[in-house]
Amino acid sequence: MASLEVPQRQIRALHTDETVTVYQAYRPGIGLAAARDGRFPGSWKRDRMTWIKPSFLWMMYRCGWARKEGQEVVLAVEIRREGFDWALRNAVLSHYAPGVHPDRAAWQRELKHSSVRVQWDPERDVRLRPLPYRSLQLGLAGEAARRYADEWIVGIRDVTPLARAMAGSAESAASLMPAESPYPVPDGVRAGVSGTCTP
Repeated sequence: MASLEVPQRQIRALHTDETVTVYQAYRPGIGLAAARDGRFPGSWKRDRMTWIKPSFLWMMYRCGWARKEGQEVVLAVEIRREGFDWALRNAVLSHYAPGVHPDRAAWQRELKHSSVRVQWDPERDVRLRPLPYRSLQLGLAGEAARRYADEWIVGIRDVTPLARAMAGSAESAASLMPAESPYPVPDGVRAGVSGTCTP
């Protein structure tokens, strides 16, 4: 099976030499304005943690194909790779992992001084069933959220029609899927964040 060839933790994304596409879902008041203007509106809170997801299908699982309340508009946010790499280099796992951190206190110190969180959640197939390998989420707060909103964004597209089209059948979903591929992890990324460890 192809899934057995995929590492348990691997960053996969739609990316070019210069950009990475991540996904978020918002209520129409924020999502439609962001897609129209290519930037988040004033109602988007820079002081709150915002989670970006390189996996389109994990975003679909999270927002229920753009049907969940408050997540009716799905955005494809194209950001600069240098920004994404900065986030990875400054990220800390959102949970304590004994095989990664010397002890819980060391992890808490890292967490306190980082504005980026990493979670690894089960990837999803086109029917949104969990797969045996995981997908990256990055939580951005403070400095990271400000950089994301004000410096990294290259473009924002409303991909809600794509989400609705893919929701119809597994065959249509497979044929319309964005072409995500393994992302080259930059140097200087903490263990666990890179996806190379097993905890």
